[in-house]
Amino acid sequence: MSTMITDRTYRIDRENTQAMIIDVQERLTPHIYDHENILKKMTTLIKGLQALDVPIMLNEQYKKGLGETLPEICELLEGDNAKGFEKVTFSACDNDDSWNHLAQQNRSIVLLFGVEAHVCVLQTALDLLDNGMQPVIIGDAVGSRFPYDKKLALRRIRRAGGVITTVETILFELCRSSKDPAFKIISSLIK
Repeated sequence: MSTMITDRTYRIDRENTQAMIIDVQERLTPHIYDHENILKKMTTLIKGLQALDVPIMLNEQYKKGLGETLPEICELLEGDNAKGFEKVTFSACDNDDSWNHLAQQNRSIVLLFGVEAHVCVLQTALDLLDNGMQPVIIGDAVGSRFPYDKKLALRRIRRAGGVITTVETILFELCRSSKDPAFKIISSLIK
């Protein structure tokens, strides 16, 4: 049996990972299909990422029109040093401040979650790929107004080279071991 050496790694490594919340705003989120369950998954994910010390950034699309980020999300991020950026572009990568912050983290894996899957999440994922970064879409923590739009967006992202996973999968993958101090917190969040 021969050993193949490659530059690519398929493991999602905590030290090389950052997270981006996209457009979970007051006037948009209530119109997302199954938004209550998606919001629960998002809060679980945020709490787990905080336990793992994964940096989180927040993007908001045109706040004058779509409102503020939902209070449930803002409360979780208070005191977390999470950076927030307003944008009018659909891709967070097209916003200079957001892109500069993302690039300065020196972490090439970007977990994406929020809304809408087929617009801002999709375009951000494609731009990350174009810029040599690895988007990881948290499939049960993204949504669209219509399920078919979400389904096709996830399919397109996967075909382009993005990774699709779930909240539980990513938290345990980043944790790696039941001996990690974050394991108990993550286990209690998943129950």
